[in-house]
Amino acid sequence: MSAPAVPESPVHSRNIGFNLGVIVLVMAFIGLGVAYGIDALSRAHATSGHRGDDSTTLTRTIGGRALEIPLSWLRYDEQRVEGFAKQVDLHFVLPLGPEGAQRDIEVTLLPRSSVRPSSHLLDGVYLHMFDAAQLDGPPGLVGKPLKPAEGYRGEAVWYDALSVDPFVAKCGTPVRAEAPSRCLRAVHLAPGIAAIYAFDADVLDNWREFDPQVRGLLSRIGVFGAS
Repeated sequence: MSAPAVPESPVHSRNIGFNLGVIVLVMAFIGLGVAYGIDALSRAHATSGHRGDDSTTLTRTIGGRALEIPLSWLRYDEQRVEGFAKQVDLHFVLPLGPEGAQRDIEVTLLPRSSVRPSSHLLDGVYLHMFDAAQLDGPPGLVGKPLKPAEGYRGEAVWYDALSVDPFVAKCGTPVRAEAPSRCLRAVHLAPGIAAIYAFDADVLDNWREFDPQVRGLLSRIGVFGAS
């Protein structure tokens, strides 16, 4: 005689549901994970970006668009080659810190189809992970911590609640204890091209200046020009 079937426990059912939810979330964050990587490794192999010498350039083609990029803007030496690219990593130094202090802004250009913008993640992912609390922070931005139970202890999302296409950034605990908190933001730029930005959390104090300054530099290499 075969043994009677054991009914599935409610705990087991909840675990399955949680695991499926994690899988969906991981898929949503694939675009963001490309640029962030391990902060310590990134800084160890990066070039000193956005130096004054912009005269020597090379052409990289990404998302069907040819970009004329100064060598000094490229974050990694191994990307200093002509031709097609799946990813282009840039490094700017801009006066976006408190009282205009200089801050490193890392920009990863990717094909538009591989990146889900942070503004879309706000409604599709983040909204369902918000804790009830609200954080004090930069004027004009709403800060919401993510639920620790979902595996995002110490992380928060900052967004402009009044815009149709809001500024959205997710900030988290740094890789190194002595390092500042870092933020990520993904955007669609011109047809064919998207970007993922990584920057120190205190840049959020000047969030309204962020896009104009970064887009101004990207326009110089042809991101918004005719392909």
